[in-house]
Amino acid sequence: MRLNKYISHNTKYSRREADTLIEAGEVTLDKRPLKEFGYEVQEDDRIFVKGKAIKVTSELTIIVYNKPKGVLVTKKDDRGRATIYHKLPGKYRHFTPVGRLDYASEGLLLLTDDVEVATALMESGLDRTYNLKIDKPVTKEMMDAMKEGLVLDDARAGAHEKSKIYAMEFAPFAHFEVRSEGKNFTKLRVTITEGKNRELRRFFAHFEAKVLDLKRIAFGGIELNNLPENKTRYFTRREYDDVHKFMKRWRTNKVAEVKNERNAQKQEEENKRKKEQEKHAVAKTKKYKYRD
Repeated sequence: MRLNKYISHNTKYSRREADTLIEAGEVTLDKRPLKEFGYEVQEDDRIFVKGKAIKVTSELTIIVYNKPKGVLVTKKDDRGRATIYHKLPGKYRHFTPVGRLDYASEGLLLLTDDVEVATALMESGLDRTYNLKIDKPVTKEMMDAMKEGLVLDDARAGAHEKSKIYAMEFAPFAHFEVRSEGKNFTKLRVTITEGKNRELRRFFAHFEAKVLDLKRIAFGGIELNNLPENKTRYFTRREYDDVHKFMKRWRTNKVAEVKNERNAQKQEEENKRKKEQEKHAVAKTKKYKYRD
């Protein structure tokens, strides 16, 4: 793990603050100052910040947080806006969020003290379920796109003004239902299996529909239920068991992916070598043919 990420994960400091500490010589490996931002922390390294040893916990902790609207999922905002770390108790300062909910969205957000688990859950195809409200009735075109998926060369509508993501592919929704509708609104419950940048806002904006409310109510079988806004709860034993099983499968798949990549690379090199041999053989045949 990179040094600044290691500090951010195991202490109250953000990555940006960690970079400042590294630059100032406040981070040491035993007694030697570490000023290499790209240093990869090894398992037996003893890292100190301002002379205090960083304690690494081996126990997995995951919390469910009911994020309010008007709060950013980041450690620090250059515009001074409130972040989830302003709202959460200090003991969760080093926790990593599993994905994000944008400023205007609310609901279930998972946070964990294990970066690998956070990454695995973010990259997964686990179901994410949302209640949302749009400012117009649902059209047949929307229904078809929710069933069949959608590919957009320009998906900037509904995105953040500073987003650099233009094109986007939307997988078919795992499930959707219209909960209620009126002349100028529709309330839906949708389940998707990806967590792309403002995915639902971009999807409906393509049909000139604005998302008025967006609340995540479930992630991978973990439900928000009646957890009050801005409150947290720990995972239950069953939920931890499910995560451990998920991580076992995820690690197995990762090992298989690495092996497959290596085998593919070896096969590619072998094919290239054979082509070179064939090329030399043909050239040699031509050489003797013309000599005769």
